[in-house]
Amino acid sequence: MVSVKIIAVGKLREPYFREAFDEYAKRLSTFCKLTVDEVEQEKLSDAPSDKEIEKALSAEAENILRKIPAGSCVIPLCIEGRRYGSEEFAGIIGKELSAGTGNLVFIIGGSFGLADKVKSAGKLKLSMSEMTFPHRLARIMLAEQLYRAFSILNNRKYHK
Repeated sequence: MVSVKIIAVGKLREPYFREAFDEYAKRLSTFCKLTVDEVEQEKLSDAPSDKEIEKALSAEAENILRKIPAGSCVIPLCIEGRRYGSEEFAGIIGKELSAGTGNLVFIIGGSFGLADKVKSAGKLKLSMSEMTFPHRLARIMLAEQLYRAFSILNNRKYHK
């Protein structure tokens, strides 16, 4: 069974976010082994300087990169990434699975995003939208799109 790992900066603290994510995680269990690795978000001052932000992103990056299994297809979510329709996204996942990739790793940064070294570790960069979303909500949106993609690949009726 394919392994899908989400590495996310920060925790889902709110029960409503956890419940929504857990619902899609349960649905995904039919198609893959889903795991989530949470990386602690670095503490910043109330008005952090660019240097402080860069230092925090670098520290988070080291923790993120350690959690990526060798041979994985790494897909960081970032604003400069490419946007895909659901069917196109499913096609990318299907192509990776057909190529023998057993591990898909998606990376979600914190409120200041991801360090460049994390982005450059990716096979491709994914953007959810031109809009800005809280990183906690992005985790739920990613889980839903993964479920939709696996449904498309398996000819299930979920995708319309």
